[in-house]
Amino acid sequence: MYFALLDGYEAITDFLARGGPVLTIIGILLLVKWSMIFERIWYLHSTHAKRVKQTLAAWNAREDKRSWRAHQIRNMMISEVRLDLKTSLPLIESLVVVCPLLGLIGTVTGMIEVFYVMALTGGGDARDMAGGVSRATIPTMAGMVGALSGIFASNWLKTRMNRDLELLEDNMA
Repeated sequence: MYFALLDGYEAITDFLARGGPVLTIIGILLLVKWSMIFERIWYLHSTHAKRVKQTLAAWNAREDKRSWRAHQIRNMMISEVRLDLKTSLPLIESLVVVCPLLGLIGTVTGMIEVFYVMALTGGGDARDMAGGVSRATIPTMAGMVGALSGIFASNWLKTRMNRDLELLEDNMA
């Protein structure tokens, strides 16, 4: 078990070294993004469900549900739940957009390394140029994978949140 963990750690550090410093930044960004996504999923399954029950109980306890004032109170209750629910979604979507941009920065820095090696060696050392190409492509791939996975997760969260809010609105009719 210990040796398997050690081999996994060495594989990750080797991968990060081949991708350059931009890959480390992408990795930190992905860690933050996925932490926020899992926090929202946890919130949906725990705190949000309790909040919806409390809001519905408060609404059903009201005697006046038809006046203009009651309608405004209903809108306020729904808006409070919406704000709590969608709190970090814009930040998650922003991190999704930043992922491929950081991958592009990794591409540019890797290609600069390739051109630097070509300038020093006259373009004849393919081994050194391959290191730069690797440093250019690995962050690009990581940025794209991070963005695609983030798009799927944020779209799922948005769909789920919108459905829950519609259910709340329907139950408070």
